[in-house]
Amino acid sequence: MATRPIFIPNFAPTNLVKEIEISFEWYPGFAISQKQKSIESLHFEASKKGYGSLLEISTKSPEPLGRSLSAFNLQLTHNSVSRHLEVYFQSSKVFEHGGPYLDLLEGTSIDAKRDPRLNSSGQLTKFSFFGEDWELLPRTAFYDWLYISALAQQDDLTEAIVAFDGFSDIEFNPKKSINCQARSAAMFVSLMKQNLLEKALDDKDLFLSLYGDGKRIIEEQLKLL
Repeated sequence: MATRPIFIPNFAPTNLVKEIEISFEWYPGFAISQKQKSIESLHFEASKKGYGSLLEISTKSPEPLGRSLSAFNLQLTHNSVSRHLEVYFQSSKVFEHGGPYLDLLEGTSIDAKRDPRLNSSGQLTKFSFFGEDWELLPRTAFYDWLYISALAQQDDLTEAIVAFDGFSDIEFNPKKSINCQARSAAMFVSLMKQNLLEKALDDKDLFLSLYGDGKRIIEEQLKLL
């Protein structure tokens, strides 16, 4: 047995995503077939709790839509150049002893994520996206903003994603990772259905305020680092 979260859009301005823990049968192994058995098991157990229409978002998803929405495949266009979201995210990391490593922009998602400098440059200190800095708190804010910005550019994916009640990512283990594309997707749907999407993406302070009591809480969190 294993436990993983599913992410449900929630229509409240400062609580955009419900995270529901689901226990299910885990099928070990790295083969895609094993991953998809685990996904099926997760979704089956979630359906018994009333969450029937779920989309797996990962490269292991049985649905083409779910694979397209993976950060390894989802495209973000910035300054008229389109690259995979994962490349933009990894190339934005700034560490104690290096970064951002902008040469990662010219490689693949796999190359960017596996670059050894990401593990040998000391502690992560912030993100820098083409000169705009993002602090580490709220913890998922930069990744969420990047993912939601990319998805907002894809009209066909936008139309398809709103048909689902929630999202999963079989690769995400909250004990080992922070950011999750399934959570970001749920946040996107919530913002879209509340007509907050465009405003949130255009106003960084407004986007950050969605995680709580705006800058005051963020500044208080930063003092604890």
